[in-house]
Amino acid sequence: MKRMVLLLFLCSGLAFGRQPSSPSTASSVQPSRETYLKLAAQVDDALHTDVLNVWFPRSVDREHGGFHSHFTRDWQWAPSDGKFSVFQGRMTWVASQVVLRDPKLKQEFLPIVHQGVDFLQNVMWDKQDGGFYWGLDDEGKVTPAFTDGKHLYGIGFCIYGAAAAYQATGDPKALALAKEGFLWADKHAHDSANGGYFEWLTRDGKPIVPQVPNGEIAMGPISPVNYKSMNTHIHLLEAFTQLYEVWPDPTLHDRLEELLAIVRDKICVEPGVMNLYFTNQWQAIPDHDSYGHDVETAYLMLETDEVLHHKASAKSERMAKMLVDHALAYGWDHDNGGFYREGTTFGKTEDTIKEWWVEVEGLNALLLMHDRYGKQNPIYFQRFLEQWDFIQNHTIDAKFHGLYNLTKADGTPITPDKGVIWKAAYHDSRAFWNVSERLRRLAAEP
Repeated sequence: MKRMVLLLFLCSGLAFGRQPSSPSTASSVQPSRETYLKLAAQVDDALHTDVLNVWFPRSVDREHGGFHSHFTRDWQWAPSDGKFSVFQGRMTWVASQVVLRDPKLKQEFLPIVHQGVDFLQNVMWDKQDGGFYWGLDDEGKVTPAFTDGKHLYGIGFCIYGAAAAYQATGDPKALALAKEGFLWADKHAHDSANGGYFEWLTRDGKPIVPQVPNGEIAMGPISPVNYKSMNTHIHLLEAFTQLYEVWPDPTLHDRLEELLAIVRDKICVEPGVMNLYFTNQWQAIPDHDSYGHDVETAYLMLETDEVLHHKASAKSERMAKMLVDHALAYGWDHDNGGFYREGTTFGKTEDTIKEWWVEVEGLNALLLMHDRYGKQNPIYFQRFLEQWDFIQNHTIDAKFHGLYNLTKADGTPITPDKGVIWKAAYHDSRAFWNVSERLRRLAAEP
């Protein structure tokens, strides 16, 4: 592996062999300041070379507005999938983060942020009935593929992008759009009886109740229709947190507290897993365990708790650690490094595929756990190094740059395309920013 020698050097005594996840098998030597800084430089390089430089300005759609989503392995434009609310919100968020975090790129990315906001406001927002469309064609028209419906998952990411754009630019139009998106969603989709949000709505904002025979469950775009899902609610938590940072509205505060409690205390359960689907009364529907969502949610819960209360609660800390520990116990590939995509609560892993977003979210979560518990258990940093090694050598395309969508367990690429409507620059940029900043903060600590 091309970077193994460097990582072994950086460890300065840290055991690097792939061993069972036990504190007794890991070296107690703590990483040095030099280790943290050299790793931060590697992550920064990947952020720019394999995320920002390949997606921007290439994805900016000069003809139709917003962002183009479909790219081949060598980053050529492929036929369009249309304009998807999730992709448009995520790319607006990424461009906004560049403006906030990188002064050298600010002037280059400000027009991109404004283009993202303009598209969310003038195209994705339904001027007749309000709310953000789930998706449209490139001409801004409703299509059978997306329908004219509204989904809280997509609405959440449009709010997320608009709120970040306001934070980056101070443009009151962006804040007004984010607030309007929240107020529309809260009016039409909030479940005042049971908490949380109805997810799939008609164009005019009525929750969809499917008519299905023989006890069948109709599947929607990301979850069963007329049921609640883990995936939508963890990302509403994320989106509302982003908005709350720039608009500390009392109702928004209450909804964030509600969502945090739902995610931590209803969706997450011992021994550190999350149910995926629920009735509207929050009765769990059995399904698989998604290791990627487990490690991602560990971060999102702690982020929200810290924004609301300036310090994560003991309950949030406990559940976040359980989520990561369980994913390490059952979802970790001891032969190749990296997290598998999904398995079961008690460890039957049949899906050994590695997915780009799971790998980068795992990288972020492992360093987060090292930051909090590394002095007691060095295994988190050991696994972090192994995760980073897998990403550098297998998830990242050394020839054409960018991250492969899917690989086999050993890192062999499965899908060549670098961009589709579900694969934006969001998971990898957010993880790499968080990891780089945390590594530099750890290096600065005495």
